[in-house]
Amino acid sequence: MTQIAAKLPDDLVRRVDQLVADGLLPSRSWAVRRGLEMVVADTRASAIDRAFREAYSRVPETGAELEEARQLALRSIQQEPWERWW
Repeated sequence: MTQIAAKLPDDLVRRVDQLVADGLLPSRSWAVRRGLEMVVADTRASAIDRAFREAYSRVPETGAELEEARQLALRSIQQEPWERWW
């Protein structure tokens, strides 16, 4: 593991300390680590979303493909053994 130093606003540290004191977070370190993990995951998800959008804009679905998908969806819904719930 690598230890890093970071400067944080006093108010943010107080709020994190209160969450730790209330038992909602295990520690300051955990909060910082979890926050960084979330930023990294969010950044990765955004990059994947951008890649999908760019690829889709280069090769969008055709009308025939969309119609086939619609028909397959309708067929699968009709074949589902629905139970009456009302």
